[in-house]
Amino acid sequence: MEFLHGDLTKKIIGICIRVHRILGPGLLESVYEEALCYEFKLNGMQFQRQVGIPVSYGDVELELGFRADLIVENKVLLELKSVERLAPVHAKTMLTYMRFTEIEVGLLINFNVNILSEGLKRLMLDVR
Repeated sequence: MEFLHGDLTKKIIGICIRVHRILGPGLLESVYEEALCYEFKLNGMQFQRQVGIPVSYGDVELELGFRADLIVENKVLLELKSVERLAPVHAKTMLTYMRFTEIEVGLLINFNVNILSEGLKRLMLDVR
């Protein structure tokens, strides 16, 4: 089975690799976010930045300030990190964001690595 939105995620990953090769590890997440936005614009890709994620609890809409770093083409959610290593909580948080936004594909990307593939995790929302 081909990965959901495979061509789009391959393009996004290629852009992330380019940004990482140019900037290297160790910078703030906001620097990588800015560079990715620049590259997405150059590539004619639609994206939203720092998207508020509404959380519903029963009939109440909770205003807690959760934000997705980037949503690309309304299909792929990106969560950017610049940490020593990804922790299990990062993936759990990302899956929760995906559930609340109803976006089925996510890329969790840690830029604080020597080779970006070491800091990349694809996530899919189980919609069964």
